[in-house]
Amino acid sequence: MAKRSIAALAASMMISATGVAVSVAPVALLAPQSAFAQSSDAAAGSAPAAVQAAPAATDAVPPPMPAATEAVANPYGLGALWKGGDFVARFVLVLLVIMSMGSWYIMITKFLEQMRANRRAKHADQQLWTAPSLSEGVKLLDEASPFRFLTETAIEAGEHHQEALLEAVDRNTWIDASVERGITNVSNRLQDGLAFLGTVGSTAPFVGLFGTVWGIYHALTAIGIAGQASIDKVAGPVGEALIMTAIGLAVAVPAVLGYNFLVRRNKTVMERVRNFGAQLHTVVLAGGKRARVAGAPAATLGR
Repeated sequence: MAKRSIAALAASMMISATGVAVSVAPVALLAPQSAFAQSSDAAAGSAPAAVQAAPAATDAVPPPMPAATEAVANPYGLGALWKGGDFVARFVLVLLVIMSMGSWYIMITKFLEQMRANRRAKHADQQLWTAPSLSEGVKLLDEASPFRFLTETAIEAGEHHQEALLEAVDRNTWIDASVERGITNVSNRLQDGLAFLGTVGSTAPFVGLFGTVWGIYHALTAIGIAGQASIDKVAGPVGEALIMTAIGLAVAVPAVLGYNFLVRRNKTVMERVRNFGAQLHTVVLAGGKRARVAGAPAATLGR
């Protein structure tokens, strides 16, 4: 009897335990699902908030601006050199400017003069030798033409040759000397100003070097008095002093090139002048007689 009751009690306990396990299992299965659902809802809810927060964060932090560059005025240069320079530095600078202006003026004017001389040479060859006489042909030439000057000199020498001088100087030598004097005058006129160009080309670098040495001397003296030998105290004054050398070279180089160019062109012009003088000497020495053309009277080249 007792054994049956114990067995019945054990069976009832097993049945009750099985029912509890079955009832607990759905709850356990629902708990993870509800937790996952809650986490999904939380994530879905936080996503728009994150999307909304992203533009806010972007708006809150402005993009980096480029670094502002401020133009720093150069405290050195020609202006500072003129203001801070003494009498010697200013005199050297003014002298270099005058030398440069003078050399450019001479180069331009001499170049134009040589162009006019070449043009007048062509005009003289075309007009003078085809004229019926020298006196009429010389009137066709420009008054400032060197070829008109030579022609008038030769005509005057041929007409004013005194008979009393024939014993000492013959007519050929007299006319030749007069034409040579005229050619020399033309050559001197063409060479006017070239000596200035040569002087500027040879002395301008040394004038600029003198200004540089003087400027460096005063710069070092000022630095020694101030007692500061930093690079900003040395570079500026020394750089200003070196500008003088650069200006001297800028003045000298064009002057030298212009001098060589004009001298070479002068040789060409003088060659044409000498050829013209030789022809003129021959015509005047011949007595002014042109060769007679068949059926035409003899023409006189003199006055």
